[in-house]
Amino acid sequence: MGGLVGCADVGPQRHPTFKGDRPVDACARVHPPARRSRHRLRLAKTASDRAPEGLDHRRPVFILLSVALVGVSAGGEFHERHLNIMLFVAITAIIIFSIPLTWTVTVAAMALGLYLFFQLLNPSLETGSAVAAALFFASGIIATVVARRTMTILAQKSFLLELRDRSRVAELADANARLERLARTDPLTGIANRRWMMETLNRLWSAGMDSRGCAMLMCDIDEFKKLNDHLGHAEGDRCLVKVAGIIQSSVKRDRDHVARYGGEEFLIVLPGVDEGEAICMAERIRRSVEAASLPNPASRISPYVTLSIGVATQSSDERIISPEQLQNQADAALYLAKQAGRNRVVLHNPDRIRQ
Repeated sequence: MGGLVGCADVGPQRHPTFKGDRPVDACARVHPPARRSRHRLRLAKTASDRAPEGLDHRRPVFILLSVALVGVSAGGEFHERHLNIMLFVAITAIIIFSIPLTWTVTVAAMALGLYLFFQLLNPSLETGSAVAAALFFASGIIATVVARRTMTILAQKSFLLELRDRSRVAELADANARLERLARTDPLTGIANRRWMMETLNRLWSAGMDSRGCAMLMCDIDEFKKLNDHLGHAEGDRCLVKVAGIIQSSVKRDRDHVARYGGEEFLIVLPGVDEGEAICMAERIRRSVEAASLPNPASRISPYVTLSIGVATQSSDERIISPEQLQNQADAALYLAKQAGRNRVVLHNPDRIRQ
């Protein structure tokens, strides 16, 4: 069998993710975007109820008072004209600038108070006329304040609803991504499952992988049923996890694929690999599993867990076959490896067994 190659114990991938088309280990916990969206929503709501920092709200009052005093000082027709300008400035400020409701009411009340006060001081205007004019402008300013407040509430609600919708979309996308990973990952070993491997094979063949060559390795743990019966299913599960980790760590290239095919079987796909390279890879995996010294005391082959591997290759100059046919050839080679005594690598060839 040759020398044994040691292999580090590789644990399961508890939180697998996919890099491109291939599942990879995800050790770092990633915070979902939905959590960040909810945090932004709370910040936005808090900010909407808070006055802008550094804004001196006394300035509008001084501006209104200055405009009114200019008109009063000028007298004559400028008296009432500047008071009207003061009201116009106040209404414009209420409409344009986003200021808290308290200061909006303060500016409106101050403008109306200044208007009424200086109109009462106007010698050319009767008291009743001054009060009537103040009430007229008061109705307009009150309507403006109510409209501005309504617009602010609607804008805030629209903004918060948009944030909520974005948060829900992010949560839904995150949930779908997790479901997709779960659907394509074997829950015990953390590597890809059979469904993902079949999809990958169809995609590779559709992209022309059959014309560039490919190798398949069908691996099976020897006497696995005896291990389960003798040591229990919990120990059998630990064995599957460790063997899957050894196989995964032995496959170095990003374009190679490993999946748990079913039970104690694993399928390895090596694109662009010829017959010699495939046999070397299979032998390295077999020796690594044997060197791990995983206990299997009831086995008739060895007191430790061993692996039988069937290899099938599709070279670029051979007749093109489907991925199912190549897989059947690897399975047939695995059957020959079992017949020949297990714990060996066999290349698919009807005429001979190659170890």
